Amino acid sequence: MSHAHPARFATALAVEAFKLRRSLALLLAAVAPLLIAVFVFFNLLRLGKAAPWAMTLQSSAAIWAFFMLPMSVTALTALVAHTEHGPRAWDHLRALPMPRWHLYAAKALCVLGVVVAMSLLLALLTTLAVGAAGLLKPAVAATGPADIAGYLLLLGRIFLAAWLLVAVQLWVALRYASFVPALAVGIGGTFFAVVATSAKIGAFLPWQIPVNQLASDPARAQLALALGLGGGTMAFGLMLWRMSRREAPA
Repeated sequence: MSHAHPARFATALAVEAFKLRRSLALLLAAVAPLLIAVFVFFNLLRLGKAAPWAMTLQSSAAIWAFFMLPMSVTALTALVAHTEHGPRAWDHLRALPMPRWHLYAAKALCVLGVVVAMSLLLALLTTLAVGAAGLLKPAVAATGPADIAGYLLLLGRIFLAAWLLVAVQLWVALRYASFVPALAVGIGGTFFAVVATSAKIGAFLPWQIPVNQLASDPARAQLALALGLGGGTMAFGLMLWRMSRREAPA
């Protein structure tokens, strides 16, 4: 019996992964990083002069953290939640012989896993885009060292800082059967993050916390990382507790 819970959770996780493969989530996961890479490629060609690797990679990370990540998480969490909301499958799932929190934890892990995959794909596609631009037009070939390890570390920090954003969006998406509340929260949060870029309160906004990893002030970046990861861990815990106690979403 001691292995029953881990085995059941592994099953719940496998089922969620299977649902992801059958949904549009993986298409979203591929398109979002690709759009950034395409922008980087054409922007380099448009500039007409060489730019340092560091500047180009940081620009890619900024676009990801500032806009594409929050909007992708909004769409992704809504898609993941709708696999049950659409066919009204919650009553059936919650009647299965397993702890209810397994259902929600599996969804949370799958969403986080997709965001990791998107981050890695962004790193790969951006690197290829910079290289392709240099091959096509040698005058814009990137200069200086290509610190790919540093770029990956930055994307890793952005991912960890995004935990609170993911938790908030997933909680809203799971709580309400309609797409509208989750999309409204995501669009509204991203809007305020964009218009309040330099505001001090930005370090505490879930939608702006990830982009603070690019802040020139290391203390601000560290605070944002602690808030994003620590607050996200607590929010995930609260979500699992609350959602497993309530009736099916309405």
